[in-house]
Amino acid sequence: MPLAIFDLDNTLLDGDSDYLWGRYLSETGVVDGEAYERENDCFFEQYKAGNLDIHEFLRFSLRPLKEHPTEELLAWRDQFMRRKIDPIILPRAVELVEKHRQSGHTLLIITATNTFVTEPIARRFGIENLIATEPEMLQGRYTGEVAGIPSFQGGKVERLRQWLEDKDDDLAGSAFYSDSHNDIALMEEVDQPVAVDPDEQLAKISTARGWPIISLRD
Repeated sequence: MPLAIFDLDNTLLDGDSDYLWGRYLSETGVVDGEAYERENDCFFEQYKAGNLDIHEFLRFSLRPLKEHPTEELLAWRDQFMRRKIDPIILPRAVELVEKHRQSGHTLLIITATNTFVTEPIARRFGIENLIATEPEMLQGRYTGEVAGIPSFQGGKVERLRQWLEDKDDDLAGSAFYSDSHNDIALMEEVDQPVAVDPDEQLAKISTARGWPIISLRD
């Protein structure tokens, strides 16, 4: 079955779940609000500019997972979903996912954001297949380190190839929806790259290459 692959942040969501998780931790006093938000904002700007050091960012973003018991983290995540994620799920994104589901396509979310944050979001969309950055866990607690390759930029391509090999599948007839120039490497791999409310760089490249550009915003 053809794959329908979706980026998550600013594609299916009207916002960035990784960034909003940091904002949530700051607002609830889990982390030092002012200092944490300053770093979070800085990394977010680097991501948008395309010069993010993913390993430096992950050392920052995974640190709260290391510092708190898993049970407490899960309770915070439930509240985070209600406060920050449910309001930014785009109805037209839900419709797009359902269109592919009704067409019998295999649905997959691929995102640089870690699995702790994104697993419940994928469930909200009813998408079982998720490729995301994997936080390392030992003996029931997060270590603050990454397990394997972060699914960011070229890492998304590597992780997808591993996933396809495990599934004995390929990219024939595949489509990939993304908003970000950080995903150009993966967009070049699929049969149907689609820019969704793209950033300026992706919009220019999509126009030059004749890739479809759509909007899921109202």
